[in-house]
Amino acid sequence: MEQFIVFFIRYLHVVSGVMWIGLLWYFNFVQIPSMPKIPDEQKPAIGKVIAPAALFWFRWGAASTVLFGLILAWQNGYLVDALILKEPAIGFGMWLGLIMAFNVWFIIWPNQKIALGLVEANADAKPKAARLAMLTSRVNTMLSVPMLFSMVSYQNNFY
Repeated sequence: MEQFIVFFIRYLHVVSGVMWIGLLWYFNFVQIPSMPKIPDEQKPAIGKVIAPAALFWFRWGAASTVLFGLILAWQNGYLVDALILKEPAIGFGMWLGLIMAFNVWFIIWPNQKIALGLVEANADAKPKAARLAMLTSRVNTMLSVPMLFSMVSYQNNFY
């Protein structure tokens, strides 16, 4: 039974991670580059319907990935060793994931709420917030590659 619980937590960690990083890559490789090609009259559908829904799953995918990853590390007995980088591959990946999740919740999401008009802000704040959210999202996209490599390396004993 204990092995099944560890398996189930790993499954939830991986599914959450696919949701999170999949949406991260969708934003950076599909939505952001496509926005200039969308006619102005159609942009409200993105900003008022699609983006808020995608951002919901994006931020909760980040939170659940971190939660299940920490539980998994604890269940397998390497949580502390990973966080203090005694287990460098998984630890490096965990720290990158934590930084990325911080970016999602405390930089990207607050700025996207302004950019999308979900919270009140003056007109000058919207483009600045959109740019900061986009740049931070790009940083997360770049961090996602070594983060994923670190996780896979540890899992497959490539370190």
